Amino acid sequence: MFNRALQYYTRNLVIWVVLGGVAAYCWPEAFQYIGKGMKWFFALTMFGIGVVLKPQDFRVFGRKPWLVVVGCCAQYTIMPLGAFLLGKAFRLPPEYAVGLILTGAAPGAMTSNVMSYLAKADAAYSVSLTTASTLLCPIMTPGVTYLLAGAAMDVPFTGMFVDLMLTVVVPLLAGFGLRYVARARIEAVIDVFPAISATFIVFICSVVIAINRDSLPSITAAIGDVNGEGVIEAAVVFPIIVLTLLCADVLLNLYGMAAGYGVGALFRMAVARRRTLAIEIGMQNAGLGVVIAKEHFDKKATLPAVFFVFLCIITASLLTTYWRRRDAAPDGAA
Repeated sequence: MFNRALQYYTRNLVIWVVLGGVAAYCWPEAFQYIGKGMKWFFALTMFGIGVVLKPQDFRVFGRKPWLVVVGCCAQYTIMPLGAFLLGKAFRLPPEYAVGLILTGAAPGAMTSNVMSYLAKADAAYSVSLTTASTLLCPIMTPGVTYLLAGAAMDVPFTGMFVDLMLTVVVPLLAGFGLRYVARARIEAVIDVFPAISATFIVFICSVVIAINRDSLPSITAAIGDVNGEGVIEAAVVFPIIVLTLLCADVLLNLYGMAAGYGVGALFRMAVARRRTLAIEIGMQNAGLGVVIAKEHFDKKATLPAVFFVFLCIITASLLTTYWRRRDAAPDGAA
């Protein structure tokens, strides 16, 4: 019963993220205080993920390494380039544009593994892709962000690399090592670790809402060329900037899913692996984007990543439901 409750809690992450966001808006001081330990929260999140991983989850690496190479190349090209172009199209100010690019340059999210399983995709392939992109992220995430946003803002590659090693790779490997050493004991309480990771993701998103609360009613930003008269400074009411960021995030998310499925079709992968790529590329580890944006950029840079957390879980859930119903329907009835 306890394990089933933990599984229910983990599966319904979006509900707790929404409730946490509401609480953070109403009582920001408490979450601002919690925010001082945000990097440690994320490190514990990755430790929990490492504990859940099993040696057999990496079998795709050995049997068909090209599948992982294709997935990782798609991960670190499709989404960052899409984020860069959307930032240009929406004329986002630099602090929001770099936040969107950082979201696109993040590795895959562990939530995608759950979604791949529910969608009857290739869950083992999903785990392999998430793990590979996560291990590569200390180089790829700051590197891609620097290439795409370095002209608009100062991008601290070295600082981001060190932070990503300490908050992602080291705790992930530590968790995997603990699983290997204490396999029998860990197996008995395995559902605790995804629940812990989900809880810290809720904390991370809530902290971002809390630290941005004072600037939500009105935000001043440069919003582009008006009638050819040049860039102007304008007071932008919060709903407008939120709507703009939401539109950019939705388009980035849907584009990532469609492009991921298209890459799978291009390489003639089975339908299950096409679905995996759609979910894996469309869902980013935006929680990591939040932590890095808060640490190295303006606090406004965290907003695109936070909105993406909500959106990618919702769209992936809808897509998963559609695929499951289509698979269950009689031929011609879907």
